[in-house]
Amino acid sequence: MTTPPRPPEPPPIPEDEPGDPTPDLEINLEVETDPRFPSGPWVGFYLMKPTPQRHQMELGLTFHKGVMTGEGRDKIGKFLIRGKYTVEDGKCWWTKSYIGQHDVFYHGYNEGKGIWGLWEIPPTYDGGFHIWPVAMGDPTQQKLAEAVDRPAEVEPPAASVELPAEVKIEEPVEAGAPA
Repeated sequence: MTTPPRPPEPPPIPEDEPGDPTPDLEINLEVETDPRFPSGPWVGFYLMKPTPQRHQMELGLTFHKGVMTGEGRDKIGKFLIRGKYTVEDGKCWWTKSYIGQHDVFYHGYNEGKGIWGLWEIPPTYDGGFHIWPVAMGDPTQQKLAEAVDRPAEVEPPAASVELPAEVKIEEPVEAGAPA
């Protein structure tokens, strides 16, 4: 099996200058306007050999001018996200850094149903993943639709129907009445 090329390292996030007594408290509320990259809560899963099950994860992501940041948690622990994305082609790549543990490199695509692709911990571990905004709902589940076929409206015949002489129609009898 050929190992896919390792995604480029995401850029470092600027930090305050050492010795600066007043950290930068300015909050930039501008976020990505492309509907494929909404900032906020995301969920999803990763796949890891040899088990076929989905390993769930929860993320809080921010997308701003091609930079992707956030945090989350899964069964391994809490992690931080730093990476990049491009709205032109939907490509995404980031590093998932488990706090006090190892890093996992992700690269994938967003085609309007969340981000899917591959993750790796070189040189040994790799697998697939799929994450999506919570508001979207799980795009991997089948959606049930409800529909009803209504019978066609039938108009009663305009003229009375003539029955053959051998057909006899009896008057209805109420239940319990003497015959």
